[in-house]
Amino acid sequence: MAGNSQRRGAKRNPGSKKGAVVGSGGQRRRALKGRGPTPKAEERTGHPAARKAAAVARRAASGQGGQGGQGGGQRPSGPRRTGGPRGKESSEVVAGRNSVVEALRAGVPASTLFVATGLDSDDRVREALKRANQAGVAILEGTRTDLDRITDGAVHQGVALQVPPYDYAEPQDLLRDDTAGAPLVVALDGVTDPRNLGAVVRSTSAFGGAGVVVPERRAAGMTAAAWKTSAGTAARTPVARATNLTRALQDYKERGLFVVGLDADGEVELDELEIATEPLVLVVGGEGAGLSRLVKETCDLVARIPMDRGTESLNAGVAAGVALYEVSRRRRAARG
Repeated sequence: MAGNSQRRGAKRNPGSKKGAVVGSGGQRRRALKGRGPTPKAEERTGHPAARKAAAVARRAASGQGGQGGQGGGQRPSGPRRTGGPRGKESSEVVAGRNSVVEALRAGVPASTLFVATGLDSDDRVREALKRANQAGVAILEGTRTDLDRITDGAVHQGVALQVPPYDYAEPQDLLRDDTAGAPLVVALDGVTDPRNLGAVVRSTSAFGGAGVVVPERRAAGMTAAAWKTSAGTAARTPVARATNLTRALQDYKERGLFVVGLDADGEVELDELEIATEPLVLVVGGEGAGLSRLVKETCDLVARIPMDRGTESLNAGVAAGVALYEVSRRRRAARG
């Protein structure tokens, strides 16, 4: 139908034919330059990991240090230590609704209560806010990202409590009260469980002790867990930190105190401890290893708690409580 060739649009314009087009033969592709390997998350501008790394760097530059914790997996709620140069006590953050409420109930000396913006309130949150307000604790509101940073990624449930560093006394400070009669000091050798430390502080307060001495290294400190176990008695019973426990015990001996250690292989039974009425330092060993060799050699006497057969030992908190009661009983009897 030759006549149709004259119809408008029936014939293709030159150069508009569809089909294969001659390419560059890969010359342009070879001329392109790659961007290299994908950068790490901490190096990508705007990435959460990059923001967190920048915040840690800023805190380190300002002398506040980075936040503690270990990477990998989801962290459970509970206390976290933040910042501080190595060798110095740092602040602690208690994370999670139950943990925060329990800490406030126990009278832990908190400084700030952090609450997430738009948090769904429940009985625990309301109680935390009420107790914090009554105790004069500052209440700050922030985003969940802020709380993630403050708690170092712990499961905070929108609530976190900051506990300032504990103000430790010096070992010699425990002997400054001359009105207490024969002083009674408790020293802990390698006790690593803060709940045991809290229990010892509570027993020391209950039975008239002047205070508790702990080593600076490889020992539990006055964390929020220790405060809770002490049931508030840590506010009136000082805890001293000794750089060298053996040296601190020797100093006590020079000041006229007898040093008595507790050990399953003790020379005498506790109920035969005649020097209980004298100025005394009661040394309690760690949960597993007991008294270290140097500490044991420094003791004037090593006593044992009489127990029925089949029971090898007591934990540090219980052993200290039993020994303190016996010392207190003997002292009351001597006073008549």
